[in-house]
Amino acid sequence: MNGAKAASQAGDRVLTGQLLSSLSYQIANVGQPGDAVLLARTALSGAHGATPVVAALLTERVAWAAARARDRDGAMRALDTVDDTYERRIAGVEEPEWVYWVDRSEIDVMAGRCFVELGDPSRARPLLQQAIDSYPKDRAREVALYQTWLAESYARNRDFDAAQETIRAARKAAYGVHSARLERRVVEIELMLSGRGRW
Repeated sequence: MNGAKAASQAGDRVLTGQLLSSLSYQIANVGQPGDAVLLARTALSGAHGATPVVAALLTERVAWAAARARDRDGAMRALDTVDDTYERRIAGVEEPEWVYWVDRSEIDVMAGRCFVELGDPSRARPLLQQAIDSYPKDRAREVALYQTWLAESYARNRDFDAAQETIRAARKAAYGVHSARLERRVVEIELMLSGRGRW
């Protein structure tokens, strides 16, 4: 919050929106998703002057918070807005450095994750698989992380053989990658498939 306060005092409403939006993402994952939805929407509405790619990122976080809160309509509206906003990007418009990673594949991954959360794993799978297939193999962390969501989509659709195969691929891709978040996700899905995790 200190960073958001400093950015606000400096008059940088876009950076303020990014920082509040990042906080909403964290709250959606570990706190109260309803609070995260409100914060994400506030961050987006206050980010006046945001470029299309920035606005797409902030709207993604609205979608994720809504999905975590099991607000299907809110998540779907936000995902539709992400697509529309991202398509309005203009060549030559300078984007902040902190959106360098936002592209079509990343947007598809977030949509897939939202569909998993919303109990629609069949809709998630093609989005996740397409994004995974498009990533360079040297992006091992991203590939492995996205494979965990693909494995979860299989598991939630009761295709346990495919889920096991996919999480094994994620574990293999994660070998040598030092990422606490990735390790948590792999273990979470492994526990789910063993019957000892949260469904």
